[in-house]
Amino acid sequence: MNGDPTLERIARGNALALCAAGSWTARFAPMLERMVADAEKLSGTRPNIFIDVSQVSKLDTFGAWLIERLRRSLTHGGVEAQIAGLSDNYSSLVDEVRRVKAEPVVETERVTITGMLEQIGRAVAGIGGTLIGLIDMLGAVLSATAHVIIRPRGFRLTSTIHHLEQVCWRAVPIVVLITFLIGCIISQQGIFHFRKFGADIFVVDMLGVLVLREIGVLLVAIMVAGRSGSAYTAELGSMKMREEIDALRTMGFDPIEVLILPRMLALVLALPILAFLGAMAALYGGGLVAWLYGGVEPEAFLLRLRDAISIDHFVVGLIKAPVMAAVIGIVACVEGLAVQGSAESLGQHTTSSVVKGIFFVIVMDGVFAIFFASIGM
Repeated sequence: MNGDPTLERIARGNALALCAAGSWTARFAPMLERMVADAEKLSGTRPNIFIDVSQVSKLDTFGAWLIERLRRSLTHGGVEAQIAGLSDNYSSLVDEVRRVKAEPVVETERVTITGMLEQIGRAVAGIGGTLIGLIDMLGAVLSATAHVIIRPRGFRLTSTIHHLEQVCWRAVPIVVLITFLIGCIISQQGIFHFRKFGADIFVVDMLGVLVLREIGVLLVAIMVAGRSGSAYTAELGSMKMREEIDALRTMGFDPIEVLILPRMLALVLALPILAFLGAMAALYGGGLVAWLYGGVEPEAFLLRLRDAISIDHFVVGLIKAPVMAAVIGIVACVEGLAVQGSAESLGQHTTSSVVKGIFFVIVMDGVFAIFFASIGM
């Protein structure tokens, strides 16, 4: 005997006995898999099938699971295959493996019109739930703001300054770099196409209006949604998983006032500042490319820029910024508080926070565009 596992078939009248022997351990996994797969084909051939394991010398979790898998596959027609000869040393291991529930076979549903309508209905209900959650969070933040105005001593100034540093000061390098490059690209592409009509100088008009009214604020808001919005969701989600938010409620603190209000205020203050710095960086990059690539002198660029834009373009961008910041913050906080107790849930809600934040930012930009066009700004 070399200890190799075996599985012999012995016919006893209408019954069939499968006699296992040797070492049923993970060391002999390939051999055991083949033997069990061959034995599973006997399902339904005999009314009674027994699995005799009295000659098994060694058994680990892998071997116990194979024996249990064989028993389940041979069970048919209400007749359960029996395991016989199980020693006391291995009975508890086999019983533990038997408690593992078999995964049900997932049947692929046929695509029907009713099923499609049901999916559409669920999607619409999900959108409605998202909007209700955002409105509920907005109301909670406004209520906490009113409470802080009435009792200023409850305002978390240190926390607000900390988040302002994280959201604004530490974001300046990446925001300035990206907007500078975008300004360079817009200017280069504009000169390349305007040159065909001998209208190189009109690139200044395009650059000024686009950067101050649309691209500057929108691009910075998207970067803030990806950088700070995801951070807010991850921080609040981690606190939710560790039950720190429940601990705050137990101690009598309002999580909205302690955790969310400082983050919202920091974001509302930071985005206009970042949008202004981003617009200046984009104009500088566009002017630099217009000088080096298009031959537009800096003096001519500045003179044309002063004539092309007005204070209204600057005001429009600054009005959009805090509203977009509030939208990003509300979406991020709602997703953070919706995290359940798993890392998978945290990842899903962080991703959802970024996607929804960017979506609502673009929607708000469109709403503002219609509004300002209707009032002539």
